[in-house]
Amino acid sequence: MSADASISSSSGPGLRRSLTLWNLIIIGIVIIQPIAPMGIYGVINNAAGGHVVTTILVALIAMFFTAISYGKMARVYPSAGSAYTYVGQEIHSGLGYLTGWAMVMDYVLNPLICTIICSKLTQNILPAVPYWMLAVFFAGFFTFLNLGGVKTSARINEVFAAGMTVVVIIFFAFVIRFVWGYHEKGPDFFTQPFYDPRTFSFHGLMRGTSLAVLTYIGFDGISTFSEEVENPRRNILLATVLVCLLAGFLSALEVYAAQLVWGSKAFPVDKVESAFPIVSQQIGGFFLFHLINFTVLIANIGSGMASQLAAARLLYGMGRNDALPKSFFGKVEVKRRIPANNVLLIGAIALAGALLANWPAIFSYERGAEMLNFGAFIAFMGVNAAAFVHYYLRAKEKKIGNLIMPLFGAGFCGWIWWNLSPPAKIAGTVWVALGIAYGAWKTSGFQKQMSFEAPPEE
Repeated sequence: MSADASISSSSGPGLRRSLTLWNLIIIGIVIIQPIAPMGIYGVINNAAGGHVVTTILVALIAMFFTAISYGKMARVYPSAGSAYTYVGQEIHSGLGYLTGWAMVMDYVLNPLICTIICSKLTQNILPAVPYWMLAVFFAGFFTFLNLGGVKTSARINEVFAAGMTVVVIIFFAFVIRFVWGYHEKGPDFFTQPFYDPRTFSFHGLMRGTSLAVLTYIGFDGISTFSEEVENPRRNILLATVLVCLLAGFLSALEVYAAQLVWGSKAFPVDKVESAFPIVSQQIGGFFLFHLINFTVLIANIGSGMASQLAAARLLYGMGRNDALPKSFFGKVEVKRRIPANNVLLIGAIALAGALLANWPAIFSYERGAEMLNFGAFIAFMGVNAAAFVHYYLRAKEKKIGNLIMPLFGAGFCGWIWWNLSPPAKIAGTVWVALGIAYGAWKTSGFQKQMSFEAPPEE
């Protein structure tokens, strides 16, 4: 099915095409974060026996092929529905709906865990301020900025990206000074971050990789802006692949530098969220500890804001096609031309989840990250499958690249998904089951087909 065949007229205001390729790349990098591995570093380190850089690079393989599939499908369907639209149009409307349902969990949890970590990092600076008060502040702050419109968010993202890049350079300078002269220890010292026989295990590597994928979460969100970007058929593919590669190599360099300093030893369980600042303190003292702590805080502010925007547009794509109640989710605010209802809803969910994190036995930053990856991998596998169907099965000319790349991407993503922790898979399965029940009710026992329509370009 072609995009043209699926285009229909729509009533009411649409989304404004105001984003350039540069805006897309910045949005993607800030959602991912130029310092992406710093927040999750301690969790990955403990799971993978210190092989954080290896998990980042293994995850990059799966994400690279998936990024290509996302970009190619965005050429065919420039729609705000993203993976939900691709799977629904190319494979089956019911599977597209379930993909979108899984993505809802993924996208909603991202601003939620950003609210949690922002609140906790701020307590390192202002220990007298109660956690609940900070959670209320950050959830409200993200919502307020996103109600200002997409262009407002894009400008703020550029400032965030520039500042974080400077901090990364400062961190590298401290690491170089710290390890200067360590060549006397021999080449093994510099290869241990990739493989340390004392702590390596294949199970640990895959467990860590299933968490390391959080480093890349965000590149798929680029495709949700297809209706707001200039020349989407070109710019979405370029931005998606470039952001994925840039994030992967920069993240690998950062954690490699950290492992040269820290080695493969584990972090205390109650300090995993502050692991990177702890490493920074070892090489730069009080100054670098607080600089990194503050920068991770700022990065998560940017990520929380941008991911809330992407989540709102995913819900808009589903609501516009009546997979969710159209009167609420498919509505665009006339003056600013944004899905304001969805922005407010995501903000409320982020606040509720962040307050729940006061009871770690029920919910925590780590558990939220694992659940987020459950939904993300379902979407990744679905998009690879959709690219295979469109560009190989239905294509007149059967190109080998259109066979191998999406199948390899889907298989690799499935392998990593299988290595998520049992609690994450259980919680994700419950969420999917709820989606199936809702879909069955919505379609009278799946007797009706859900509508998947791409909006006309403006």
